[in-house]
Amino acid sequence: MNYLFSALIILLSLFLGGLFLFTAFIAMRVRMGLPPEGRFVTIMGNRMHYLEQGTSRDGAPTIVMIHGLGGVAQNFSYSVLGELARDHRVIAIDRPGSGYSLRHPKSSASLSVQADVVAGMIDALGLGKPLIVGHSLGGAVALATALRYPDKVAGLALVAPLTHMPSETSKAFAALQVSWPWLRRLVAWTLATPGSILQREKVMDIVFGPESVPKDFPVRGGGLLGLRPSQFIAASEDMNALPDVLPLMQQQYALLTLPISVLYGREDRILDYREQGEAMAEAAPNVELELISGGHMLPVTQPEVTAQFIRRHKAL
Repeated sequence: MNYLFSALIILLSLFLGGLFLFTAFIAMRVRMGLPPEGRFVTIMGNRMHYLEQGTSRDGAPTIVMIHGLGGVAQNFSYSVLGELARDHRVIAIDRPGSGYSLRHPKSSASLSVQADVVAGMIDALGLGKPLIVGHSLGGAVALATALRYPDKVAGLALVAPLTHMPSETSKAFAALQVSWPWLRRLVAWTLATPGSILQREKVMDIVFGPESVPKDFPVRGGGLLGLRPSQFIAASEDMNALPDVLPLMQQQYALLTLPISVLYGREDRILDYREQGEAMAEAAPNVELELISGGHMLPVTQPEVTAQFIRRHKAL
């Protein structure tokens, strides 16, 4: 019996060790193939990576872009950032822990702390009073920033934003529901990367559907960066931290007086436009909701429409 138990332990160790080596190999290949493209600044102990293009004309506000859960700044630089940079200074941020931004080990993933980091970047980079664009979870971070620092924000342009606690978690993000930090890291360095590769088509169909995934998204859109264990850890921390702040934020939306525009795809398979977009329009004044045919990843699948939506914002 002891022999059998020992043999099982050895086999399990070999299995986990193999998964660890595979994950480390994939992470190394991704880093070599997709190195950082932007600059770095340290905010509240977080080493923040950001992309910057363009120069504002005629005193137009800078545009700050915040990506969603599991996303990266390249979700915007895929096309939207370059389009808007023709006549605006545009900053696309890798949120703490995502992309090439490093979250301080003792820093919280709460929306409040992420808003503090965004506000810190506005000051550190001399962005004045920018228009903040938030996609998906980035929309919640944008809203948190506006609630905490209304004097630092000219307006919000939210694309498929998370505004309220979802009634259910999308199957695409089910694996992120790991609450114990030690288990989160174990999963990140063993099961997450091979699981993402095996389930890629199914997950991407949910994330992008009913629209198709562009063939160049893994590289040009930064999709491959999601295969790194650090990306899984950060996304899991982000999702598990939502209940700490988002329900409280929902009660404060009526206090927002700055102009807010919301763009949603009716066929979004990640977030329900009624539960998120229409609910936001009912909760806060000065919210303009625009519904179109499309899925969740509008900055990638419909970059022209997304850029035009942002350009129409009152703050610009």
